[in-house]
Amino acid sequence: MKKNLKWLLLVSLTFMACNSDDEAVVADSSDGAPLTAGTANFSKYVALGNSLTSGFSDGALFKRGQEGAYTNIMAQQFKLVGGGDFKIPYTNDNVGGLLFGGQVNPAFGPRLYFNSSVSATHPSPTVDPVSGVSTTEVFNAAVAGGGPYNNTGVPGAKSFHLLSPTYGAAAGLANGTANPYYVRFAPNGTTSVLAYAMSQTPTFFSLWIGNNDVLGYATSGGDGSNPITPVTGAPGVGFDGTYGALVTTLTSSGAKGVVANIPYVTSIPFFKTVPHNPLSVSLLGAGNTAVGVATVNALNAQLYGPLKNALTFFGAGDRINLLSTTASNPLLIKDESLTNLSAQLTAAFTPTLGAQTAAFYGAVFGQARQATSSDLILLTTQSAIGKAPTAANSGVGFAPPAPLDKFGITYPLQDKFVLIPTEVAELKIATDSYNAIIRSLADSKGLAFVDANAFLGEIDNGGIPANGYTLTSTFIFGGTFSLDGIHPSPRGYAFIANKFIEAINKKYGSNLKGVNVGNYQNLYPASLP
Repeated sequence: MKKNLKWLLLVSLTFMACNSDDEAVVADSSDGAPLTAGTANFSKYVALGNSLTSGFSDGALFKRGQEGAYTNIMAQQFKLVGGGDFKIPYTNDNVGGLLFGGQVNPAFGPRLYFNSSVSATHPSPTVDPVSGVSTTEVFNAAVAGGGPYNNTGVPGAKSFHLLSPTYGAAAGLANGTANPYYVRFAPNGTTSVLAYAMSQTPTFFSLWIGNNDVLGYATSGGDGSNPITPVTGAPGVGFDGTYGALVTTLTSSGAKGVVANIPYVTSIPFFKTVPHNPLSVSLLGAGNTAVGVATVNALNAQLYGPLKNALTFFGAGDRINLLSTTASNPLLIKDESLTNLSAQLTAAFTPTLGAQTAAFYGAVFGQARQATSSDLILLTTQSAIGKAPTAANSGVGFAPPAPLDKFGITYPLQDKFVLIPTEVAELKIATDSYNAIIRSLADSKGLAFVDANAFLGEIDNGGIPANGYTLTSTFIFGGTFSLDGIHPSPRGYAFIANKFIEAINKKYGSNLKGVNVGNYQNLYPASLP
């Protein structure tokens, strides 16, 4: 990661004597303006949060990503006005991922890289995992013994996880009550992330938590497997009680800090990249237009036409329309908010298909419809389109036979693959409620506040100019997000650091300097030393 040479020169300068307000000041040799901490004290900075805080990027936690975390960028600026060291529980390599007793777990890494590959059947730019195997072991006592660490960000953490005393207990990995990223550096199995942070007696803290409280529901398509954290409830249960406990504890000894709110999931590429209507004749024909046209005609005659007629009879003809040979067509999805017409379709198809097959068609298409622009197709769904459903993901308990064996084309994409409008509305309501709680506590406790929801919304709505670049939410090429479509790129993290610094300066009268985002890469390359 490139550094701003101006700030490298400043590191060697000697701190001037503090004034009567304990305000740390350093001379800025480049423009004559003094650097000052204002009323903040950065001598012991501790960062709390989730994957964003840790520097997670490209689907993994790896050393270069941790170096480029917005928290680390901030800490380097804090050093110029009296800030102390910022210790990070670094992973061992730039492959990314974790080992569990020497064994690879495919759920953790390796990181992704952009391979520039496109084809007729896969027209979007593709990403692949880097080669190699992680050397970062979860059960390495030396890592925990090397603490305490100032960056306590834990990938995957929800708000209430920071209060859990067993979140770092190795025994809890089997039942999901512990997190391997925290197990790796936790001092023991009975210390919460919050208690770990407080044990360092912070003079300044950053807290960006709550993203996963809604994001987990969103990335699972709202299928219920990862519910939204309740807005109200006691600490460890509801967001208001939990966030109140976090902020009250962090400020209990007089520490100042900065907090950030939660962006809408609709502003990130993970939910905006795959179109709702990718089914062109080229895609359906694997690059052969004639084959694609023939496929469309066959689908209309054998599936879409009969479905359209039957649904029209039951007053739901708008769910399905015939496919076009000249325009891209929408995906076939399941919408659990629709009236279930399984029984009606079964009765309608029984005379021609027989009772058993008709019952299957009824079960599959009772809540089926074609996607619209209001539906959000998950980035990970891209790899499922056109693939055969399995017993695990078909929704009927078995792998459907041909010709109903192509997700999104002849078989509806199930709940986990799509966010429908009612689910998007649930997410917005929860996010708005969380953000009101965060802002209220920031104001009542006198903390700096970062409106991440606002600036990420701007990035999504045309982009934000920064140091000669325009940061947008476009997947791969927008400069803001990494290849997992959720976490920031190196440049995105630098921009976020600057927004935090702006908020700190405004609240505490400091004049910390932001970094030049142009000095940070858009994406990490496949090979990193």
